[in-house]
Amino acid sequence: MRVRTLGRSGLRVSELCLGTMTFGMPEWGCDEAESRRLIDRFLDAGGNFIDTADLYAGTVSETICGGAIAGKRTSVVLATKCTMPVGGGPNDRGASAKHIREACDASLRRLGTDYIDLYQIHAEDLWTPLEETLAALDGLVRQGKVLYVGVSNYRAYRLMKALAISDARGWARYVSFQPQYNLLVRTVEREHFALCRDEGVGIITWSPLAAGMLTGKIPRGQRPPDTRLGQRDMEFYKLYFTERAYGIVDVLKECAAAIGCTPAQLAIAWQLRKPEVTSVILGARTLAQLDDNLGAAGVQVPAEVQRRLDEASAFEPEYPNGFIDMIQRWLGNA
Repeated sequence: MRVRTLGRSGLRVSELCLGTMTFGMPEWGCDEAESRRLIDRFLDAGGNFIDTADLYAGTVSETICGGAIAGKRTSVVLATKCTMPVGGGPNDRGASAKHIREACDASLRRLGTDYIDLYQIHAEDLWTPLEETLAALDGLVRQGKVLYVGVSNYRAYRLMKALAISDARGWARYVSFQPQYNLLVRTVEREHFALCRDEGVGIITWSPLAAGMLTGKIPRGQRPPDTRLGQRDMEFYKLYFTERAYGIVDVLKECAAAIGCTPAQLAIAWQLRKPEVTSVILGARTLAQLDDNLGAAGVQVPAEVQRRLDEASAFEPEYPNGFIDMIQRWLGNA
């Protein structure tokens, strides 16, 4: 498995990252024993990057991760997040200085470590000034509790604003951005890709298989009851049950058969060919799923296959991006 530099930092992470949202949730994920086996298999395969969050499994995921990497802490790049509600109090959520400090200390205890490699804001908190959030994160870096800071689920203008504030104040800046990205949901290509290229921000993608849709195993019109797609009714999952989505899956399955890999492996390998993507988060529930996903690292995607997938999953141009692209062609710049 290859390693890549995360954004403008000197941090080296594996191109595949082990996501742990399913850890400690046996009703639709995996229990502690299976979670530990997944971590061991991932590390044995050459991965060094593990991503968790204080929200996952009601904080249980962090505890499992901490126990599993005890004794090999320095060989792991450990990432976690805060912002989502972790209690009933008014300050048990958000990106305020109070919550960030208390959430970080709680994560350190659960993870059994005295530092976090990559500490991420899980999502935008529009009630807290960006300056307060960024100052709090910079304080954690100065204290040595956190080495790098990143962000997830931010709009492009807010991410750019945060980077500008950090640069102006001399604070630790976001080195990474973690968005939802897959063949069904490519909208971060509109603004975020160019922003991250220009600003040296590494992209760490979540949901590369669209919660299982891109395995090619879900028939039209069905929601399997034993998966997140079947058990959770989140708004963004509605994007997965459309004729457009099934058409993309059809092309994916055809291309995968042609080059001799599984649809899941090709869906991940397609992302790994995007120069903006540093690492892809795997969300396996079983060793068999993880082994299949790990195989993506060795898949060579021919240019023609990459083109077919790009075309099949292309999104509609919108203003102003579509208009700007047209003008660039007119000016001879594209």
